[in-house]
Amino acid sequence: MRISLEEKFADPTRGVYFVGTTPPRDDTEPEKVQEIADKLLARLGQIDYDGLIVYDIQDESSRISKPRPFPYMQTLDPRVYSSLLREKSVHRVITYKSVAQRDRADFEHWLEQSREAFNIRDLVLVGSPSSEGEIRLSLADAYRALEQHPLNYHLGGVTIAERHASKGNEHLRLLDKTAQGCQFFISQAVYNAQATIDLLSSYARECRNRGIAPKRIILTFTPCGSAKTLEFMEWLGISVPEATRWRILDAKNPLAESVRVCRSNLDQILEAAMPLGIPLGLNIESLTNRKDEIDASIRLFKLLKATLDLKLAESHL
Repeated sequence: MRISLEEKFADPTRGVYFVGTTPPRDDTEPEKVQEIADKLLARLGQIDYDGLIVYDIQDESSRISKPRPFPYMQTLDPRVYSSLLREKSVHRVITYKSVAQRDRADFEHWLEQSREAFNIRDLVLVGSPSSEGEIRLSLADAYRALEQHPLNYHLGGVTIAERHASKGNEHLRLLDKTAQGCQFFISQAVYNAQATIDLLSSYARECRNRGIAPKRIILTFTPCGSAKTLEFMEWLGISVPEATRWRILDAKNPLAESVRVCRSNLDQILEAAMPLGIPLGLNIESLTNRKDEIDASIRLFKLLKATLDLKLAESHL
């Protein structure tokens, strides 16, 4: 009997494992989109994963003054790609949606269309990348609209350890988002283990103080094989400690070294977080379309899944 994604999420004794991907460019021919999806799923045929995550890529140039290391390209509607991947893989797909560009009526129509035309059920809403420019719908208003909508979605939120490091309140944001309907959280890519440990520790302590069970947190990891990829990671707001930066860039094989860094970071996080009682999961992504980094993400998935599975098995002896 096939276990549902909700049942997997509700079982604290097991991990959940995802692969993150972005839709093709919006001018990609339909036949080529099919080919891209088939190539991705062929790679994933060698791993045991619970589902995919399809991102909603936005132009975030208003968030930061530095130029974007890789040019922004408008992508295919994430729902189209999510629907295609779900049909081809027979796996659940979590679809990201940026809500700032549409008003409430548009958003409610989007929710109806997403279920009827694309059978979207697993959703992560994201707000505006910055306070600049017109924000037609805030994230809080989108959560409110979804709560009052007759359709039920399996709703998740985003968590950013770097925000906790600078503001110290990310754990409270998680609790606020939970009160607004979020059942799980997906982190930004982890390269600063201590920032993630601090967030998880604060979150677990606050949940304990309030007498509530923490929600599942899915930790994102990505390989990095070049200075350009590292520059892009930092542009996205991913915290890379200086020693880690040079450890990767000065290595004979930077890509392999980044995989070792990710494994080390996960080990540190699990050592600190396993006693806290927070259900965890993993999301492995490649931030570029370079073949070597995509291939490395598959190796990274296998390595980190085995690491978390072993820790979970040990903790439940």
